[in-house]
Amino acid sequence: MSDLSKIVPAQRVRGAFLRRQSCVAPAVVVLATLLAAPAVQAQTAQTPAEAYAGNANSGPDPRKPLVSKPGALTLAQVLDQARTKNPTLLAAEQNLRAVRAQELQAGVRANPYFGVTASDVSEPASENNPYSYAAQVSRLFERGEKRRWRLDDARATTSQTKAQLDDTVRQTELTIKTAFTQMLIAKEALELASASLKDFQHEVDIANDRYKAGDLGKLDFERLDLQLGSYESDESNDIVTLQQAGAQLQTLMGIDTPKPDFDVTGDIVPPSISQTQGQLAQAALANRPDYTAAKFGTIAAEANARLAIANGTTDPTLEGEFDLTGTEKSFGFQVNVPLRIFDRNQGNKQTARFQADASHFTEIAARNQVVSDVAQAWVGYVQSKRLSDRFNNHYLDESHDVLNIAQYAFEHGGIALIDYLDALRDFRSSTNDALSAYQQTWLAIHQLSAASAVQLVP
Repeated sequence: MSDLSKIVPAQRVRGAFLRRQSCVAPAVVVLATLLAAPAVQAQTAQTPAEAYAGNANSGPDPRKPLVSKPGALTLAQVLDQARTKNPTLLAAEQNLRAVRAQELQAGVRANPYFGVTASDVSEPASENNPYSYAAQVSRLFERGEKRRWRLDDARATTSQTKAQLDDTVRQTELTIKTAFTQMLIAKEALELASASLKDFQHEVDIANDRYKAGDLGKLDFERLDLQLGSYESDESNDIVTLQQAGAQLQTLMGIDTPKPDFDVTGDIVPPSISQTQGQLAQAALANRPDYTAAKFGTIAAEANARLAIANGTTDPTLEGEFDLTGTEKSFGFQVNVPLRIFDRNQGNKQTARFQADASHFTEIAARNQVVSDVAQAWVGYVQSKRLSDRFNNHYLDESHDVLNIAQYAFEHGGIALIDYLDALRDFRSSTNDALSAYQQTWLAIHQLSAASAVQLVP
């Protein structure tokens, strides 16, 4: 209160008069009168209220660095842990291994058959009734390069599954980044709420001293004191939001039991992106795993169509036989060739062809979706970044000045309580809006990073 006691006597008299006339004079006129420099003061000198506002505690500011616990994790550390422990990603990796194993099965060749027959072994051997034994070996020979097309289909399917795994990683990382940002913003919101509660509690204490000294009416003091409930409610709600966000993020990281002391650290003010929309669109077409999966799906469908044609060809079976009858030995062979008069795999050929055509359209749709995703994410980033920069460079500073001057004026009787409360509400609204703008910009950056498959933030 030492700085506040330096107000000049003329201003103290003017403030007392304005307190008595606060129900008549508009608050803006009162504040303008308070801020007007005395006639004897140099034109460039500051008024006491302006000097106070410039030297006063700036109050809660979302642009200030966060205070983090020892061992707080960055976004990069959170992502690294999630890649090794997230059960969804681990399940997708096992599925890829299972699909890759089908390449082995696709490359196997037809097994040969071996058979042995014997006759008259229970009868006494004689010249007219000798023992008879026979051994046969047979094997099916595939034609039409069936094995080649099976391998091509299996390899393309493996590549498609690998791309789908990468897309699962991309989507999971987007979810993790979103949860990380929500926790970071919730942490900042709690710090701001606690700081605001502390500052306002101090203001209520000052008002209580004024009330006891007869400088403030009971109604004004109690209306001011009632505002504490709103600040306490903000702090309580932010505690719940932070704990819930922390539990969600730890679950995504693969932690089975969330820890209450879990903490993260990072920048609140979002950065600018150096890439253009065109560059990000080209990067997306080159790197988006879902588009890559669609292209491999087309390759697999084409290989499957060629395999269907190959399955319509005839596969002969060659058999060799050795016979032993008494002391007589003989060799022979047999060739079985199916006559594909009725079943030439016609239905499967047409089905595979239609599926291949459909995969081409699916690939085109995936490409269009990639371009659209980048365009939509870019618009969201540009608009949210413009708003967050406006708060960062203008509105936050302005709201601090208004609140500090209003606080000085109220403490010296220059404005009515209702005007001071309006300034408080405006300050809280600007701070919350700025924090929301930062959050939306961060989410837009994460969305743009996922849409372009480019890590825009290290």
